[in-house]
Parts: sequence; structure tokens; C-alpha cells
Amino acid sequence: MKSSISVFITALLVVCTFACDQSHDHEHHTVGSPDKLTQVAFSIESGELFYEIYHKQEQILEPSRLGLVWENFDFSNNLQLTAVSEVSIVSDTYELVHGKQKSHHYQANERILTLENNEGKELQVVFSVSDNGVAFKYVLPDLGDSKVKMLEELTTYNFKTSAKTWIQPMADPKTGWEKTNPSYEESYEKGVAVGSPSPIASGWIYPALFQSDDTWVLISEAGLGADHAASRLAADSPNGEYRITYPSDQEKIFDGAVFPSATESWESPWRVLAIGSLEAIVHSTLGTDLAAPQRTDLDFTYVKPGAASWSWALGKDESIYYDIQKKHIDYASEMNWNYCLVDVNWDVNIGYEKIGELAQYAQSKGVGLILWYNSAGDWNSTPYTPKHQLLTREMRTAEFNKIRDLGVKGVKIDFFGGDGQSVMQYYHDILEDAAKSNLVVNFHGATLPRGWHRTYPNLVTVEAVKGFEMITFDQKFADEAPKHMAILPFTRNVYDPMDFTPMALHEIPNIIRRSSKGFELALSVLFYSGIQHYAESPEGMAKQSEEVKDFLRKLPNSWEETKFIEGFPGDYVVLARRNGSDWYISGINALETSQSIDIDLSKLGLSSSKGFLITDDESSESWRFEDLDESSNLSVEMNPNGGFVIHLTK
Repeated sequence: MKSSISVFITALLVVCTFACDQSHDHEHHTVGSPDKLTQVAFSIESGELFYEIYHKQEQILEPSRLGLVWENFDFSNNLQLTAVSEVSIVSDTYELVHGKQKSHHYQANERILTLENNEGKELQVVFSVSDNGVAFKYVLPDLGDSKVKMLEELTTYNFKTSAKTWIQPMADPKTGWEKTNPSYEESYEKGVAVGSPSPIASGWIYPALFQSDDTWVLISEAGLGADHAASRLAADSPNGEYRITYPSDQEKIFDGAVFPSATESWESPWRVLAIGSLEAIVHSTLGTDLAAPQRTDLDFTYVKPGAASWSWALGKDESIYYDIQKKHIDYASEMNWNYCLVDVNWDVNIGYEKIGELAQYAQSKGVGLILWYNSAGDWNSTPYTPKHQLLTREMRTAEFNKIRDLGVKGVKIDFFGGDGQSVMQYYHDILEDAAKSNLVVNFHGATLPRGWHRTYPNLVTVEAVKGFEMITFDQKFADEAPKHMAILPFTRNVYDPMDFTPMALHEIPNIIRRSSKGFELALSVLFYSGIQHYAESPEGMAKQSEEVKDFLRKLPNSWEETKFIEGFPGDYVVLARRNGSDWYISGINALETSQSIDIDLSKLGLSSSKGFLITDDESSESWRFEDLDESSNLSVEMNPNGGFVIHLTK
């Protein structure tokens, strides 16, 4: 059946092209991007709704399913198309407090399909097609007065069997250390054939990267409200057809809901597909373009992006004591970093009174304290404290106000209970309450934030990645870490701040680091986070050259623009980021051979290269520094598992 639909729609697109957007045929319709390079075609076949995507006249998605099943409302079959709106232009302009890009403009062509099931109930599917990709969502305008629950979503993404994917498995709930999974902390499958089953039954997470011939697709979701669950891709994808699935019954808190429910009306999050070249994927802003706008009823003027010292990365639990934290405050101040993170068990090892003293001392040094909290009630068995202070709004408000009055500037909250609707409600409630207490927030052991930092700018970063701490635990992962890190700029870090906690320039206890010093330094620019928590210790930093320390002292805390220079997922990547008139270029090479990079400065609006380069020496055991002046192009050689940073000024 699918092949016959594909043949029909292909013929339709060839005959009609973009003009078909004005067709009044109630069985087959299209909507295209403003630049006319991307088109979505949709049709009903035997009462089931399908869509299909083309880019530059090449088929990217074969016929893929659409539909929902709710209690008392079945929109999986027996559907009739009752109306198709005219194509309308949607436009949105906004700025982010922190991100890979400051100013944003979203423009797309939108079309709404209205369908009825055999009981006369109505479903709308809204398609928004921009020059950067395709987004769609479901709307149920009339659910009635009684609360009903969603049971299933039928959405699929049906790739050609020749396509490949870079995709991360989803951990099974209540597994791992102290039953803390899922935490979005698995290793990627790298360039595998579509249709390869997930090694874990829970499926695959977003963002998921696909290559279909010469076109790349990044699948995610955005606009995830407190009334919905976080979706994922199912573990099985026969013949390359990936279907959306939902959390297990274990992924809830307070005996709350897993699946969404509603009365009267409801709409889903956006299903998002960035489409184009690798450059288009890295530049994509769809994840925030389609997120809910910044809350105007909350004050976010206090939110300041920055960098932080962090003792736990290398020192672990034994480092959370008063004197060591005081030393890390001095370290942050000396490095011109404006935060210091105090991690687990501070309430026992240091205590509130002494934390107040540390906060005041930090303030005198121009540094703000961030305190760790355990999110958990009974949904995991972690022993770390503080553990039970955040479980209700009353408890959170009291705790947040208490530490704010001590002079604390933010919280890191860890070990969340999965992706069910009740957990999503918990995230939103925490962000709202923290904003009312003027605290920034870092979520760990957490879900992908899906554009929440636009809605709540106080969400400065989220882990949701297999990050640096996993390198410190496991030599096997340390061995594969360079390739893993060379995937993240194309996947996890495209839309959302990522608390990888990068940069070990000296030694990692009991671990052989496979990445070079230049590779590690490059991560300070390559990875975006609203607050960048650096792993390197005061002792390790003291062993570095003054040029390296000075680079890190002067590194901007926010970015206005990001440019993709060159790369391939898992092999190497070079990005440029701008702050004011200054450009910072960074690259990492995860290959076992050297990689030569040519940088055309005209693409950055520069006519010459005035600045400097920091990279590895030939042995990759020390640094090489080079002043740059009056060259219109740059050529950089990256060692195997090596990297570099460049600072350029006009």
C-alpha cells in the first residue's frame, strides 16, 4: 500500500509542484517552505492519514502515519478530511537570554487539516514548514467536559532503507545506579542503518540524526508543556519506519500520571524535523522557534550566563567540605568565572550556616554559589542529600527563599523520575518557583529540555547527556569519548544548553584521557551551556600556561551567532561563535589521523585574521601558540584526537 501512495504523491508533486498548495481537492494536499525547497504532501488512504516529505525534489520521508487514540476518541482510522485551510504565513521574532544565537526570526507556511472520525469527533493537524524544516502538531478542539486520557500516538518517520542514523538509546526506567535511569546518558549508535533495533527496549531519544542520501534530518520535539509527557522513538523501526512512543508506567512521581489527559481542548507538542545540509542542522533554531515564548509574568532580569568552578568532577564526594569549596571560590574568582557549584551532601558536610558564610565570601569575590539538590521522593534510592526539600510547592518556596536569603544564586537538581506527564509538571513547577526566588536552575539526571530555556531563561543548563563524569568512572567510555563528543554538536547541543561539564587539561584520577589538551580546551567554545561548569581543578589549571588561563578568563559568557565551518558526526567538527565583533573558532578531531581545516574568514565577515591560535604541539603533550595577523584565510592542522581554539578580532 505504501509504495502505491508514494508513486501517487510523487506524480502529484511533479505535476503540481508548489501550486498545489492552492488546490481544493479534499484527498491530496501539499504545503511548501517559503524558499520552495521543502514540501510536505498528505493524503488519506483507506481512512488513514499519511504525510510525506520532499527536499530539493528528493523524497526524504516515505509515506508516514499520523493519528491519535484517546479514551472515547479514536483518530487512527475511518478518518474523513472535512477541511483544509489556505496556506498562511506565520512569523515570530524573539531574543534568548542565553543560547547559541541571540536574535531569532521564524517564518513558515502553515496549513491546517481538519478531520472527523466515524463518530463525528474532530482532529486538527497543523503543519508549519519553514526554510529549515517541517513541524507539525495535533489539536483536539472539543474533548467534552469529562477528563479523558491519551492512549497512543500513531506518528511515524518512514525513512528510505538506505538511510543511516546517529541515535542514542533510552535507558530502561528504574535501572542503573540506585534506580536513577532514565537520564539520557547512553552512548550513541554511530552511522548505523535505519531499522537497526535499539539495544535497550525503551527505545531511542531525541534529537535523532538521520542521513538520507545527501540530506540530513534531525528529529526532536518542542513546546512540551506541563500537561504532556515527553515522547521518544520506539525501539523497533521495521524497514526504517520510526514511530513515536511514550514513557512506561514507572516514569511518574507522586503516583501521578504518565500519559496526558485533558478536558475541553488539547494540543500536542510540536514534532520537529530540521532538514538540509549538516550546516543547516547545526544552524537550526527550530527547537526554540517552536517552544513556548518567555513567561511574561515572571522576572528573569537576574539571570546571568557564566562559567563555574566545580570540585566534584575530579574530587567527588570527598571534596564537598568548607575549606575545599572556599578554595574553589578563590579559583573561580581568579579565573574570572562568576559561579561556584557546591555539590552533594553540602547540608551534612558544611551546613546551612557555613553555606551562608561561603555565599557571602563568594559574593565579596564576585562569585555566586549554586547548591545541589536531590529531586527525589521515593522514585529512586539515592542516598545523597538534601533529598526531600523540593517535593511540594510550599516546601520548594520555603527552601528557595531560605537559600536566596543566604546569598545563593542557583540550584542544581538531580535524579528525576522519567518522562511521564507528572514529571513534566514537576519540572515546570520547579522552574516557576525558582524564578520567583531569583534562582537559576541546572537539571541533572534529567530529560532533554526541548526548548524550555526560551520559556524559562532561568533554566541555564541541563545534563541529559553522557558527559564528563562518565569518563571519570569508566575507561571504556573514556576510550570512545572523543567520537562521542564529536557527535554532540550535531545532536544534543543543537537546540538546548548542555551541561557536559567539559575540560580536563591535566589528569583524570585512575583514567587515561584519550583526548589531547587542545581537544579539551576546544570544548569550552564548542559546547554551549548557559553556565559552563568546568571540570578542571585549581591544581590542574595551575599547571597550564598563562596564555591558556588568560583565554579562559576572557572567554565570553554568551553568544550572539554560531557558524558551522566543517565536520562530520563522530569524526570531527569545527564551529565559530561570535560575541560582539569577536569570533571564537574551535575544533576537535576524533579521528586517528590528522585533519587539515581551511577557514574562509569572509564567511565570518572578516577580511583578515588578527588574533591568536592555541593548539597541541606535535607530540600532543603540550601547547603550541601562534599569533595571527593579516591573513584572509586560515589553515589549521588538528592532531589525532586533538583540537584547537582561535580568537579573532576585527
